[in-house]
Amino acid sequence: MTVAELARNNPGGLIGKAFSFAEKAHKGQKRKSGEPYFNHLTATADTLSSWHLDDATIAAGLLHDAVEDTPVTREELRERFGEEIDFLVDGVTKLSHLKYRGAQEKVENLRKLIFALSQDLRVIFVKLADRLHNMQTLSAVPREKQKRIALETNDIYAPIAYRLGMQNLSGELQDLSFPYLYPQESKWLYDNVRERYKEREEYLENIKPLLGRALEAHHLKAYTIDFRAKRYSSLYYKLVRHNMDIERIYDLVAMRVIVETVQDCYAALGAIHELWPPLPGRIKDYIAMPKPNGYRSLHTTIIGPDGKFVEIQIRTRIMHEEDENGIAAHWLYEQYKKSGLNPDRPTRKLAEEVRWVQQLRTWQEKYAGEGEAHDEFLEAMKIDFFKDRIFGITPKGDVIDLPVGSTPIDFAYHIHSEVGNACVAAKVNDQFASLDYELHSGDLVEILTQKNKKPSEDWLSFVKTTVARDHIKIALREKDNRLRAKRVPTKVEFKVAVQNRLGLLRDISAIIAKSHFHIGSINTTKQSTAKFPIMRIECELHERDKIERLILKLKELKEVREISYRVL
Repeated sequence: MTVAELARNNPGGLIGKAFSFAEKAHKGQKRKSGEPYFNHLTATADTLSSWHLDDATIAAGLLHDAVEDTPVTREELRERFGEEIDFLVDGVTKLSHLKYRGAQEKVENLRKLIFALSQDLRVIFVKLADRLHNMQTLSAVPREKQKRIALETNDIYAPIAYRLGMQNLSGELQDLSFPYLYPQESKWLYDNVRERYKEREEYLENIKPLLGRALEAHHLKAYTIDFRAKRYSSLYYKLVRHNMDIERIYDLVAMRVIVETVQDCYAALGAIHELWPPLPGRIKDYIAMPKPNGYRSLHTTIIGPDGKFVEIQIRTRIMHEEDENGIAAHWLYEQYKKSGLNPDRPTRKLAEEVRWVQQLRTWQEKYAGEGEAHDEFLEAMKIDFFKDRIFGITPKGDVIDLPVGSTPIDFAYHIHSEVGNACVAAKVNDQFASLDYELHSGDLVEILTQKNKKPSEDWLSFVKTTVARDHIKIALREKDNRLRAKRVPTKVEFKVAVQNRLGLLRDISAIIAKSHFHIGSINTTKQSTAKFPIMRIECELHERDKIERLILKLKELKEVREISYRVL
């Protein structure tokens, strides 16, 4: 049932109210394609409905652009639809601030930010549904934006969908991106592989009855036996690994068998191998050993009639639903089965369960193959993956990964040491903030700088990151070294040969004082070989260039015959 039908059937329900509100809010707005903007919102909501998500998520899909693209305010949205809807819509709005430009070192930060902002994973579901329809209509977008959006989809959103176990969505996003990223390769595939797909499907149609009868002979009931054509993007990457030899791609079109139980999966595998011999080394048990994102199935490649290789995938209905819709399906299925929950009720508690599943799978992936002890893995599962991190956004849409408690100064130094050193002020979410302000995930941070500005020693009392602290100390040392370079050591001794007269010592002392030298001691000696007495004057001083000026002034006295000095 479409969202429009749900709204018509229950106009007073949450979906009905959101449908009506969004239709009015976006009235008259057009997309680049010329179609009504509201079509995009219903397409997003229909996708969310097909994933069996709750009413609040579907309503958020209808309303996700209301605050950003219409005069509707968050306050109005909260008043009409409550805090849950406001929270979901605000999360999607924050994600829209991100812009991806393909810098590889920033990819993982961007993925982390998306999860960190999504304290409720339903935000991600809305964003993925939104991105799916945007990609389906990408041809209407100006050419210069198409590749950037496709790259962002391929590098960010498709992998996120995969991590969430949404295999089908991940593949579809990659396929939609592929022609924009690799137009020549895409055309080559379409021209050279399209007929192969048809040939393979006809072949599988012919052997399908044989497989059905083999299962029946073993008293196995298959709910469906169908085909899954390999996606163009996935096929291309695989062809590259196999020197573009299409004959080495055994799963160009795979046969899929869906049964009732796990035991039936293994029984079906045996029945298939009894009918057709398996290709050695091509049996994969993703039921006993699921992929890190939770994918489960049995895979085997058999040698079918006429010696053709065929990949067959065997799974239960639950596994198939999880493969299509990932964590969304797993979460709701398990919750409804255990407690008979009503899909219409608020799902904060269920969202927490989803986050736990995602976190579990993230840690599974992290520790896979590293030989970590079981108890260490269990302990790691208990940790909130993002509890000690926040993710700020630059005005250009880049993401800065920082520890909790970080300030604009930390943010500035993580952009570049010169930005940190020259920081004079900061704006957070377009409002001026103090330099010791504690940042939060999703904050939009703008650093204001001033030429020749140097860091303050006070910053060391509140910065959080080692990077910032180290750069501040380096800059302060450099500043101190420059001052020291202008100074002489604390004392200097002048040796002045004089022709003595009454009042000469007083005149010399006056000249030294006026030159801002502090006299420490004066000693006069008469050496037997010297024609004139030697006056030794020890002074404290701070600037080397004043020494020469002092000597010139002293030489203006006619009684001063010679002057030399040494630094003590």
